[in-house]
Amino acid sequence: MSTARTPAVLVMAKTPRPGTVKTRLHPLLGPQRCAVLQAELIRHTLETTTAQGLRTYLAYAPDGGEDEDGVRDLAPAAVRLLVQRGGDLGQRLTAAVAEVFADGAGPLLVIGTDAPTLTAHHLAAAFTTLESRDVVLGPALDGGYYLIGMHSPHPQLFALDTACWSTDKVLATTFALATDTGLHAELISPLRDLDTPEDAAALRDAPLLPQRIAALLDPLETA
Repeated sequence: MSTARTPAVLVMAKTPRPGTVKTRLHPLLGPQRCAVLQAELIRHTLETTTAQGLRTYLAYAPDGGEDEDGVRDLAPAAVRLLVQRGGDLGQRLTAAVAEVFADGAGPLLVIGTDAPTLTAHHLAAAFTTLESRDVVLGPALDGGYYLIGMHSPHPQLFALDTACWSTDKVLATTFALATDTGLHAELISPLRDLDTPEDAAALRDAPLLPQRIAALLDPLETA
């Protein structure tokens, strides 16, 4: 007898501590403001997922220790916290995805917090795609992806060479890994990540950018 599973979203995020997050935005905003921005990105992402009634997990990368300082206050009470474990991003993704599936979740969407114009529409489109595909990917304009979805753990999808992560080859490499292992993958609409001053300039006036985040991208504003 099969056990019913629950559609879920896993959010991967860094703890918002000054000097450790959004470092490519430091020239524009400074370390303290980048930490404030990271906190707001986490808060907004979790609000987006929980507002849809989706079971939501937040896997956070602690900066010294495994306490929940700086994370729990950003998350609605229903969000389940996990500590990221492993060396590179691929190992951390593999471990977190396995933990979530072991908790009875699925199908699962894995997202970060770097795409502030992600909406409920994108999540719904991803789940709809998974009705007929094994894997769904949301392309980021920088060659990575802002979303990956699946019905069961596929660790091979995260087995990228360490040097490949954070390059413009991540999406293409992941799609090829899915195809090479017999999985049917499909792309949904692309979004821009918020990583650089150029991204900030492009996103600042985007209609879907939340006002709280837009205000933090103006270097003339105070945090």
